[in-house]
Amino acid sequence: MTVYADNAATTKMSQTALNAMLPAMEENFGNPSSLHSVGQRAAELLMKSRETVARCLNCQPREIIFTSGGSEADNQALLSAAAIGRRKGKMHIISTAFEHHAILHTLKKLEKEGFEVELLPVHENGMVSAQQVADAIREDTCLVTVMYANNEIGSILPIEEIGAVCREKGVLFHTDAVQAAGHLAIDVQRDNIDMLSLSAHKFHGPKGIGLLFAKSNIQLTSLIRGGGQERGKRAGTENLPGIAISAWKFINPVTSKAMPRCPCLFVNCRFCARRSAFLDMP
Repeated sequence: MTVYADNAATTKMSQTALNAMLPAMEENFGNPSSLHSVGQRAAELLMKSRETVARCLNCQPREIIFTSGGSEADNQALLSAAAIGRRKGKMHIISTAFEHHAILHTLKKLEKEGFEVELLPVHENGMVSAQQVADAIREDTCLVTVMYANNEIGSILPIEEIGAVCREKGVLFHTDAVQAAGHLAIDVQRDNIDMLSLSAHKFHGPKGIGLLFAKSNIQLTSLIRGGGQERGKRAGTENLPGIAISAWKFINPVTSKAMPRCPCLFVNCRFCARRSAFLDMP
């Protein structure tokens, strides 16, 4: 028997999602931008999917931008915040030393463009505290970006507290929640989040689909030029089957069969005592 223990990298699509993909492709093949009935049925499904995700995150549907995945969402969030900061003369960005490369490499790009990037050290317990963030924020800080949960060691960061610090000091706060979405209850209002990224293939949905939540008062920078899809924030015909299935999987993240998850977020973690009976590894 093969035991797959790398759900932090990607998850297998659930059978329910697989079964739903083909009808979604066959019955809703229309372009949501088309005005005829086939296109409008597709547009209705797109709207319902956006509303579903918005309810899960406790935000407005217009604040959801569908993307090709977490990396694109991270890039758009950071580049948008940087553009806002530059216009205000604020060129300081705070992050952590153990972010995903989609964050770290984008920060490297911004450094070459004149931004000062400060990476906070991670404690031996895999945590970065809200006090560290508070101590690092300056008058010229335009963005704090801290991951919700780490993909290597599974630590869950104090996002609500960090967000509260940023809100008090008037600094935009973004979190890469790719590793947390579908495993933890995320509430962007409770957690004081201004922008958030996630990707469906981390919670048994398809690859190639993700989203960016951005508060409605944030002016996003478009990375892809073209049509007016996603309210002009992300051009390109929407991946409707992926979006529809991902929205469903977001509210039913693991499987239709209830199964315990380890505290460290790794669904097949061989080190978690709660899962030892399940794994049966040699």
